[in-house]
Amino acid sequence: MPTLPSHSRAAVLRRFGEPLRIEEVPVPKEIEPGAILARIETCSVCGTDVHLSRGSLSLKVDLPVIIGHEMVGRVVALGAGADRDTVGNPLRVGDRIVWTHTACNSCFYCTVARQPTLCENRKAYMYESMEKPPFLMGGFSEYGYVLPESGRIRVPDSVPNELASLSSCAFRSVMNAVGQVGAIAPYETVAIQGAGPLGLLATAVAKVAGARRVIVIGGPAARLDLASAFGADETIPVDGTDPVTRAERVRELTDGRGADIVMEFTGHPTAFAEGLEIARKGGRYLVVGQLGDGSVEVKPAMVVKKNLHLIGSFSGDAANYWKALQFVEAHQHHLPFERMISNRYKLEDVNTALERMRRFEEIKPIIEI
Repeated sequence: MPTLPSHSRAAVLRRFGEPLRIEEVPVPKEIEPGAILARIETCSVCGTDVHLSRGSLSLKVDLPVIIGHEMVGRVVALGAGADRDTVGNPLRVGDRIVWTHTACNSCFYCTVARQPTLCENRKAYMYESMEKPPFLMGGFSEYGYVLPESGRIRVPDSVPNELASLSSCAFRSVMNAVGQVGAIAPYETVAIQGAGPLGLLATAVAKVAGARRVIVIGGPAARLDLASAFGADETIPVDGTDPVTRAERVRELTDGRGADIVMEFTGHPTAFAEGLEIARKGGRYLVVGQLGDGSVEVKPAMVVKKNLHLIGSFSGDAANYWKALQFVEAHQHHLPFERMISNRYKLEDVNTALERMRRFEEIKPIIEI
């Protein structure tokens, strides 16, 4: 076992709404069987980081925490039995990995339902206290601790850090969500609500999957331009339009029916009601972005009268991390993933990155550690 550092510099949130503070966080003295210590090299910033830091998520957070959960790190030390990743690839010191939230593999959701993201005993990076062992449970940190129950995926050599980091939350969530929608037929129209990172990635996946037409609804204009580069056939701005106008435009593009599949990635509760409107009768409506505590008035009869298939999708398991990395590896040279990386920051500048993300001045900034 190599000599381990005693502490890791990390960006810690102690109270919601306050700036993160760079603190010295203990590094576990021993790496337990099945666990890994990684030197984090890159952690991209997610909208969820912003919402969590401001206390606006409807998920339990055990303050104080290390913010960040889209990290890629290089293996520093392997616990006993941790010499292979979750899909069977050999792991050695020096390999790059991404890692998942935990699943206990012994509750109803892990075993019977086969839905490990719903695990009753789940531990999630960025949500667990940095004052309790193993301390290093967040991405804006020099070191990260991969729990024995966490999936871990070796990053392909050809995939750069920033795209591997992108794959470890935003893209795995898209892969999980699109997988739950089912097959996309070559005659179907997919309408995507939101032109943030998840919406842009979903645009690429839907187009590669064979959708006849992909419509992206969102803003600002620069993001809609990027959506077109990722495969959108039509874009509809939210700026200067209202829900009625946008729904009419979707119907114009679909012979009056509405979209066969609607995917929501906005995080705005009002988008949910709009999605019900633009889905065709018998269509599928996938909801991914709604993790806040906001509410909106809807008419449940619309779900019944339109015979809609309503699908919620939360997070993603190790298989989806692997699928995301495989997609990036296969398509990185003809899809503009690098245009999503808006700026690069040092750990000390993490509050600037979060604030710019909050003001929609960034698409996907990264913290280089």
